[in-house]
Amino acid sequence: MTRRSDEFTLYDLDVVVEQINGHCTCAMSVGDRFHLRGGKLSLPDGADFCLYTLNSVLPLLPAKQRQNHPADWMETDSRVACPDPACGLILRIDRLAPRTLRHDDVSATPWKENE
Repeated sequence: MTRRSDEFTLYDLDVVVEQINGHCTCAMSVGDRFHLRGGKLSLPDGADFCLYTLNSVLPLLPAKQRQNHPADWMETDSRVACPDPACGLILRIDRLAPRTLRHDDVSATPWKENE
C-alpha cells in the first residue's frame, strides 16, 4: 500500500485515572477515563470528567498523539497530576493504535503538495 503525501499518523489515546492519593471533590474514581481519537474526545456512556483535571492534560495530548524522537520525554513520560494538590489524582496517558488521517479531512486549508 502506497502512502499518499497528504496522509499522516496520530495515535489514539486513552486517558485514565490511575490513582487518587487525596480527597477528590469532583467524585472521580480510579479507572475513570476519556478517549481521544484523531481530534475528537469522547467519554464512555453516562460518564463525566473533572474539568480541572481535564485542563491539566489537554495541552499534552497533541504531542502524545505523535511519534517523537525516542529520547524525547513525551515518549517516556505518561503521567499527569491534577492541579488540586489536596486531590492527589494521577492520570495516565495510554497510546493505543495509530490512526492514519488525511490533511483535507482535518483542515479547512486545502493541501497543496510541495508548498
